[in-house]
Amino acid sequence: MVRNLKARGLAGELAAEFVGTMILILFGCGVVAQVVAAGIGDHDSIAWAWGIGVTLGIYVASRISGAHLNPAITVALAVFKGFSWRKVAPYALAQTAGAFLAALLVRWNYTEVLNAADPGLTIKTQGVFSTLPGNGTLPVGDWGAFRDQIIGTAILALVIFAITDLRNTAPAANLAPVVVGFLVVAIGMAWGTNAGYAINPARDFGPRLMSWLTGYDTAFTDQYGYPYWWIPIVAPVIGAVIGGAIYKFFIERYLPADPAPESLPAKDLETAA
Repeated sequence: MVRNLKARGLAGELAAEFVGTMILILFGCGVVAQVVAAGIGDHDSIAWAWGIGVTLGIYVASRISGAHLNPAITVALAVFKGFSWRKVAPYALAQTAGAFLAALLVRWNYTEVLNAADPGLTIKTQGVFSTLPGNGTLPVGDWGAFRDQIIGTAILALVIFAITDLRNTAPAANLAPVVVGFLVVAIGMAWGTNAGYAINPARDFGPRLMSWLTGYDTAFTDQYGYPYWWIPIVAPVIGAVIGGAIYKFFIERYLPADPAPESLPAKDLETAA
């Protein structure tokens, strides 16, 4: 979310980003563990749980921090929406820490089924926590995954900017988190093949680091043996900036100066800065 009530200090904002991202990953990594290790559910349940996790994480954090829950979105907000650059690194660290802790809880809770499904803790279940090109099985290389992450995150940022812009047709009655959740479900269903739709550096790196520390020796490489960890960090940031630029120069500049009356909130809102 781009706007929020006036924050009560950086510590509160970081706490909100930490907990909000933790909620997101608890549902996201949790559902992948259930599908991959236990065989309960399928791709659709993964897409829906990730989207619902995003919605719930935003509801937890949005009033305090704006609920970015994603370093790529934080960077895009700094580039285009006046978010303070001095907060970008602290936000990213809080988001990554929340993702790390949530993944650790999933790893602990699903220890038995993960070990039963993959005793060697290999690529077979590495995707529970972090993404791989072609989801570890399809013939997609690293640069194909890099391209995919730019496109997917550009879509994410562009639509989030539209959803949260009060001068556009913003969802009313605090429904923006639900619409953002649907957006993530749609990205998962349409753009999940080439790189597992990480579209979020914290979502990927926090759980990836956790999995490496808890026995996944190949956590930082892909199925080809190449270093892969940097792709879901760099490509989403590039994509988010591209998506933000598309919105700014192709949509925002043509919107009316004043918000539509039906979009006005009950109280004055402002950019988290």
